[in-house]
Amino acid sequence: MFRKEVDSDINLVFLQESLTDDLYELVAHDREYLNKWMPWSPLIKTAEDTRAFINKSIKDFAEGKSMVCAIEYQHRIVGVISFNKIHKHLKKVEIGFWISSSYQGHGIVTRACRQMIKHAFTNLGMEKIQISAATGNAASRNVCLRLGMTLEGVITNAENLHGKIVNHAVYGLAKEG
Repeated sequence: MFRKEVDSDINLVFLQESLTDDLYELVAHDREYLNKWMPWSPLIKTAEDTRAFINKSIKDFAEGKSMVCAIEYQHRIVGVISFNKIHKHLKKVEIGFWISSSYQGHGIVTRACRQMIKHAFTNLGMEKIQISAATGNAASRNVCLRLGMTLEGVITNAENLHGKIVNHAVYGLAKEG
């Protein structure tokens, strides 16, 4: 099992089938909260849906398209962080994340993002990190600010969230030096 220690409380764990039940239960328990910002949450109706997502994530990683990890906090799976898209030709990755509402406010996502950014710049040779969040998603936008990212612009009509069209704030971080 690939596990990368972020700090004494947090590990990033590469998605694998053994995490199916933990991830499914997390989504099922927090579905109402996740529905506010995640277009995919209503599609995860069974553990088998979660298993299919994990297997697709493994396949996409093998093809160099993305990398998805569970966020483990104090030995519990509490969310997911990923390179949603790896653009090798642009030397850019797009980071996405979600965390259970019960674990927000502890800096978990910010610390996990810092580890992903370090991995992208150091191990993958990327030169740019991008995060896109709905303009109304203050928690995700604040993560971007804590990471020292720059608001590069707002994309209007960027996503349909269960029938509501939302705009996205796009943040960027360039590799230094």
